[in-house]
Amino acid sequence: MPKAVTRSKAKRRTPAQKGAGRQRQIVHWLLLFVSAIIVVDALVGDRGLLAMLRARKEYDQLAATIAHERAGNARLREEARRLKDDPAAIEEIARRELGLIRPGEKVFIVKDVAPPSQSAPPEGGLPPPPPGQHR
Repeated sequence: MPKAVTRSKAKRRTPAQKGAGRQRQIVHWLLLFVSAIIVVDALVGDRGLLAMLRARKEYDQLAATIAHERAGNARLREEARRLKDDPAAIEEIARRELGLIRPGEKVFIVKDVAPPSQSAPPEGGLPPPPPGQHR
């Protein structure tokens, strides 16, 4: 027999082989689809990569807030200790907030004088020209 005839017979598939190849192709597509769903869920799901990055950012912000609050608490603790133990601190606050003075001290009150308003007309009776214009 010629070689071309034997090869063509070997390449031909039976209907059972065609069905098995089709089933294999369907299984491959299903596996690809399931894999794609798993990857998408790993990225954007409830416990996915994006949720983890959001949680880490929120954790960093909260840690910074806690550090700031702890520093504020330490400052307030130090101020409370000074107010309990240091009479000079109490005197400083009494002078600053209550305006108290010691006997024999003189108090001078200096008031700021408001500058003359620009909207009042000058002595000539005419209002000043708008900026950029000449009379």
